[in-house]
Amino acid sequence: MNVLFVEDEAKIANFVRAGLKEQGFVVDYCDNGDDGYLRALDNEYDVIILDIMMPGKDGLSILKLLRRQGRNAPVILLTARNELEDRLQGLNLGADDYIAKPFFVEELAARIHAVVRRSVSDRQNLLCVGPIKLDRITREVTCNHQAIELTSREFNLLEYLMRSPGRVFTRTQILEHVWGYDFNPNTNVVDVCIQRIRKKIDPLDEAVWIESIRGVGYRFRKLDS
Repeated sequence: MNVLFVEDEAKIANFVRAGLKEQGFVVDYCDNGDDGYLRALDNEYDVIILDIMMPGKDGLSILKLLRRQGRNAPVILLTARNELEDRLQGLNLGADDYIAKPFFVEELAARIHAVVRRSVSDRQNLLCVGPIKLDRITREVTCNHQAIELTSREFNLLEYLMRSPGRVFTRTQILEHVWGYDFNPNTNVVDVCIQRIRKKIDPLDEAVWIESIRGVGYRFRKLDS
């Protein structure tokens, strides 16, 4: 498990790094916020641990910037202060957990495992293809970080296609799975619904994400490997 650890206090940094490495974590370390932020942008981490008070960008500023960039790696905040206002600010900015100094490395390791488990569960409910993200739980859809308002039927149709990018679905298959009952095979409800979805997605991205397969049906575009 790859961890980015950003902390300016050398004593704390040394014992945390040693303790996490003993438990099998791969720890990437920075001693200031500016370097930590750049490292977080350039690499994919399973967890990011940020001290709130440190030289350069503070932990809350880094967290805010990362979330604005669409970086969703779990973040645990460290601080010597244990005030409610600090905890609420961090959580409202998108932190996944919060631990006050002093702490035991074993507790930090347990919290890392907990936020990673939650993150994996969240990803299972999140469909992401290119710039389009669909959350099965909140039923929210975004394209290039801009919200798309869909009707219930439009959402269900988009979800059905996004579950299997590159797979071609016939109109009959779509009718059975999205509408839930048989329609006249000559009905155009699928085509109409597809067009409504396209009109909402197309202005937000130049690519064509729902592709028409002549004489067959539709598929959601699969990213080139």
